[in-house]
Amino acid sequence: MTLVHGEVDEVNHGERSDGSGAVNGSDGTDGGAARPGRPWATLTDCKEVLVAVHSTVYGQRLHDIYPLLAADLRVHVQFTVAPHAFNGGAAAHLRRLGGTVLPWAEAVRREFDLVLAAGSQGLERLRGPLVRLPHGAGHIKLSPAGAGAGRTVAGLGPEYVTWHGRLVPAAYALAHEDERAELGRGCPEALPITEVVGDGCYDRIAAALPDRARYRAALGLRPGERLVLVCSTWGSGSLFTRLDAVLPRLAAELPRHGYRTALLVHPNVAAAHGPWAVRSWATATARGAVTVLAPEEDWRPLLVAADFVIGDHGSVTLYGTMTGAPILLAEYPHRDVNPRSPGALLARTAPALSPSHPLTAQLDYAAEQYRREEYAAIAARISSQPGRFDRRMRRLLYRVLGLGEPAHLPEPPALPLPAPLWPAGDGGGPAGWTGRAGWAGRAGREDG
Repeated sequence: MTLVHGEVDEVNHGERSDGSGAVNGSDGTDGGAARPGRPWATLTDCKEVLVAVHSTVYGQRLHDIYPLLAADLRVHVQFTVAPHAFNGGAAAHLRRLGGTVLPWAEAVRREFDLVLAAGSQGLERLRGPLVRLPHGAGHIKLSPAGAGAGRTVAGLGPEYVTWHGRLVPAAYALAHEDERAELGRGCPEALPITEVVGDGCYDRIAAALPDRARYRAALGLRPGERLVLVCSTWGSGSLFTRLDAVLPRLAAELPRHGYRTALLVHPNVAAAHGPWAVRSWATATARGAVTVLAPEEDWRPLLVAADFVIGDHGSVTLYGTMTGAPILLAEYPHRDVNPRSPGALLARTAPALSPSHPLTAQLDYAAEQYRREEYAAIAARISSQPGRFDRRMRRLLYRVLGLGEPAHLPEPPALPLPAPLWPAGDGGGPAGWTGRAGWAGRAGREDG
């Protein structure tokens, strides 16, 4: 397999080792769904949509789009796992979704009326108009350092949207006008295909914040308990590289009662190193005092419920600026961050975690120094179309499909209430593991 479009050139940690990008454990079938031309098809005149999922993160990013197409009998949505260094877990993500999954080798042979993706690798091989989305917030990171050409903003340089000088997407849906301007600096030939539609995650989090108390109660948090959410992106500049310094402090310094701590690790870490390794490292360093979210879990309810965020230059930390939770930065690789991004502004605003002062005192300091208007200004740079993602995204999709939109406003589902992480009657103290698929439970259950 050849990795393209400036993505990390690493060993394919996918579900299969033959480089095909096909789904692990699949039998090469499409799950029994009727294809065009099959005599037993019930709906024979559908527009065919392919969702190319490169990784668990990319699949999660695309999840907010599915309701925009789900109720239209004119549209048939199928999925495939695209080649990517971190596509381990993508197949399981699609199995949980219950979608029809085409092996990659078949997907590249078929014609589609619309292709959806949040990544770039291999998409030049697919046949059909591609609508591309970002897979994170704020386009914070720079492309990997290397010899030759200078670094571009990840996702917005020519290596992400062109192939041998040809634009690959038919449309690039961006979240903010600032991103369009950034794309103009790095790849001006792509400006005619860009459309600013907003950010689905931003809209879901914003809609959930007024019901914060319900999300906290669903998680099992008691009145007055403080939730400290530790979130790490992936890579050499991430908080995860300092896990052995941060988690022991949480275990040793936070009071046994009155605090809850949860750890959210970017799924790429588990895809590269394996869930067992991530679980083992976190268990050893946290000494059982931190609840760890499985890669497939929805992190947004935790962010809505959090009282403090300890993070790095990842998207989740940036989304934390929406919530009112004071933020401490435990790691921030400035040389790898786009200096014009909202993430860079966050790094100039949020206090940095100190190794030499008591942790509770630092949380108190972050709360004292917190100025809502400063963080609101950062959050405003995530989406320049707040509350309008579903409407604008559906309009774009149906324009590419050549169909009239359904005669009603989009009705996106609310952010689901989470399953409890801390059961009723749990009086605090050391926490366990969570994860309904693939991670050990509170009683130490092994993976099934």
